[in-house]
Amino acid sequence: MIIFEEFRVKTPQREILMEITSDIKMIVRSSNIKEGVCRVFVPHTTAGITINENADKSVMKDVANYLSKLIPKGGSLGYSFKHIEGNSDAHIKSSLTGPSIEILIHKGNLMLGTWQGIMFTEYDGPRNRKVLVQVEGES
Repeated sequence: MIIFEEFRVKTPQREILMEITSDIKMIVRSSNIKEGVCRVFVPHTTAGITINENADKSVMKDVANYLSKLIPKGGSLGYSFKHIEGNSDAHIKSSLTGPSIEILIHKGNLMLGTWQGIMFTEYDGPRNRKVLVQVEGES
């Protein structure tokens, strides 16, 4: 069986990591799939998805802040971005985090580690974004 869901994320600022674990868990729970996989895909070139620590919210801030310093908006190391829209840094950051993840489902639960959470990564907000979720498996 395959279930497909879509939901929206409204990001409040240009760069932020936002935890969406509870949204994904709710979709998995309502799918009634007990054994399978959950795929999460972000169809945007300046946003992404990742799994990281969710116990200490400062980790999300640290990741966003470090990426901002590593890849600043205007470029660095003597290189100026050429993209006319002025958001090349966002494209590079989203390439690093990636557009999708997969999480195993066992006994109806996402098999995330103790401290893991699913993070939507915004690099060119604030915006209204889509998150696509596919749950596949057996009930």
